[in-house]
Amino acid sequence: MDIEFIRNIGHELFKKISTVRPQLNKTSLGQGASGDITYPVDRLAEDMIIDFFEKEGINVNIITEEKGVKTIDANLLTLIIDPIDGSKNAISGIPFFSTSIAIADGKTLKSLQLGYIINLVNGDEFWTKRGEGAFFNGKKIKTDKKSKPLIIGFEASNPYIAIKNILPLFKMANRVRCFGSTALDLAYLSIGALSIFVTPTPSRIFDFSAGILIAKESEATITDIKGNSIEELPIAFDTKTTLVVSASELLHKKVLELIDRE
Repeated sequence: MDIEFIRNIGHELFKKISTVRPQLNKTSLGQGASGDITYPVDRLAEDMIIDFFEKEGINVNIITEEKGVKTIDANLLTLIIDPIDGSKNAISGIPFFSTSIAIADGKTLKSLQLGYIINLVNGDEFWTKRGEGAFFNGKKIKTDKKSKPLIIGFEASNPYIAIKNILPLFKMANRVRCFGSTALDLAYLSIGALSIFVTPTPSRIFDFSAGILIAKESEATITDIKGNSIEELPIAFDTKTTLVVSASELLHKKVLELIDRE
């Protein structure tokens, strides 16, 4: 799969979303396959991505937040889409939301082959192909292993419970952020804007697939909140996992020690 093809999709999405202004149309289109409310901007982005593949005659299996799963042939590549990651931000006028696209050539997360994220507010692009490093707007990137101040980002579907679970981590933080787009959290960690990213409640496969591959290729350390590898988790619509992603292995060990100890 050619990364330039995926980037073309991102460029068209960015142009289109910037003209429709998602906050002006908050109409609910019902629940998507994930159980979340689908808004017009979600439907627009998802349809555009799938149409690009169909018009090019590229047959892929699809896992996407709104429409769910489309399986053509188990031997085909799998396209994993979060059309709008940060939908609530988008419809509320908060300028922090993205599109996340990943491609897998196998059955588990270690088979992720390509990851692409575009910030739909400012056009920042992050991408990677397995084994080739990660890129931000065309420049090769790595995590900042000596970053100061130490900034922790987190996302949680149940903040009250989740924050209690990760509160010990805040002892080591100079700043804490909850931005509302897991894909962008992982992307910006990959360029050193965050030191640690935690999702103490399970995140969904379409939220994190592109982001964890970008983070991995930028030399981040990635496990679930118990310190287990997530590489063998299946490429499937119902795959969910907690996440701890750190700029360095040493920092990651400190994070897990704090979580385990308290």
